[in-house]
Amino acid sequence: MKRIILSGGGTGGHIYPAVSVAETLKRRFGDDVELLFVGAEGKMEMTIVPRLGYRIEGLPIAGLQRRLTWRNLALPLHVLRSLRRARSIIKAFRPDIVAGFGGYASAPIVWMAQRMGIPTVIQEQNSYAGLVNKIVGREAESVCVAYDGMERFFDSAKIVKTGNPLRSTFSKGGVGREEALRYYGFTSELPVLLVVGGSLGTRTLNNMMRSWLMTLDGVSPVQVIWQTGRYYEEEMRRFLDQYPTEHVWQGAFIDRMDYAYEIADVVVSRSGACTVSELCLAAKPTLFVPSPNVAEDHQTKNAQALVAKKAAVMVADADALDCGISTALRMIADKERLAALSKNIAKLATPDAAERVADEIVKHWGK
Repeated sequence: MKRIILSGGGTGGHIYPAVSVAETLKRRFGDDVELLFVGAEGKMEMTIVPRLGYRIEGLPIAGLQRRLTWRNLALPLHVLRSLRRARSIIKAFRPDIVAGFGGYASAPIVWMAQRMGIPTVIQEQNSYAGLVNKIVGREAESVCVAYDGMERFFDSAKIVKTGNPLRSTFSKGGVGREEALRYYGFTSELPVLLVVGGSLGTRTLNNMMRSWLMTLDGVSPVQVIWQTGRYYEEEMRRFLDQYPTEHVWQGAFIDRMDYAYEIADVVVSRSGACTVSELCLAAKPTLFVPSPNVAEDHQTKNAQALVAKKAAVMVADADALDCGISTALRMIADKERLAALSKNIAKLATPDAAERVADEIVKHWGK
């Protein structure tokens, strides 16, 4: 039996790629592989991973705050305690390999595995490598990436372009369009705009929608699926009670994202790594509004990587209120441009990304 530690956390962008690879390994090897997740105490992975049926151990690690705060003074203590805990976990579990998926939660276990002579593989989701992966990537056997040009950050001999592993597969034409339209109460007579703010929500995109709807006379010129996110659900419901608008579906979550992708003519979205990968698989013309509130401005760089290949359009967060919706509506009206965007973004899809990362793990687990 092979034993594998998978580590990554803090955000879904680090957790779900690790889970996707875990599911792939279990499909391949069944009871011949034993998996252990390692995350950060108190973070979302400590709830999500057990719910999915996997064992997880937590480290007392904390991230570096980008603003000046007293919490940064305690960081060295957290790191030392986490390294000691990581060493204990490795000695007890005896992994054949450790796979890191980014975020500060993965740093102690991957670094300690390398000190103890255990092979490591890392997966970098973004087009601009995170600090943790840049550090541990120096001694990793393989560095799995989703974007070109990652030689800026890693040894080119170690880079393997795998794409970003996703738990859910969204493919163009995967469900019936008529069925998807009925699900949202839409018709085939008007185009569909999908505005996705993530599970928690995005203030910029919600304000953008609110500002636009206030200019209408109760009827939207296009059908809109508006995901407001959990944080803003009640506030946006109250707004729509005050400004009811025909052809607008609003909800905190989108349970049938496959349906939403199927009928969307244009998607307006943040540009987190996994979201970008989903949109590539779905082959959707996309207007990215990158979040400015992420480490090293990852989302802007992710979006720019697609814009450079004429596979997407981008509007800065600061400009979204003024020109986000007008840009999306111009895109919807230009069928030729939509076809080109769909064709170009589809070229960037890697539907077998989890399999590719699993291949790298299997390649090195006996070294």
